[in-house]
Amino acid sequence: MSNINPSDASNKKVVAGICGILLGALGVHKFILGYTTEGIIMLLSTLLTCGIGGVVMGVIGLAEGIIYLIKTDDEFLNTYIANKKGWF
Repeated sequence: MSNINPSDASNKKVVAGICGILLGALGVHKFILGYTTEGIIMLLSTLLTCGIGGVVMGVIGLAEGIIYLIKTDDEFLNTYIANKKGWF
């Protein structure tokens, strides 16, 4: 188990979920969770395709944001903080 406080995980869950929904195409939610590689992939996919890839990345970000928010705090902590699951 990770040494992160459960209330900190809950805060990260909400912030990452909202950012995933609103700014998903830019990968902001990935950076919040510490997934730098995944965040860079999303950001560059959006920028290097002049926004066309942003449509796909936006849908992925929206889906991930919703998934983050519907998980319980314990599920979120175990899946995304402790086990470092980078995608969905």
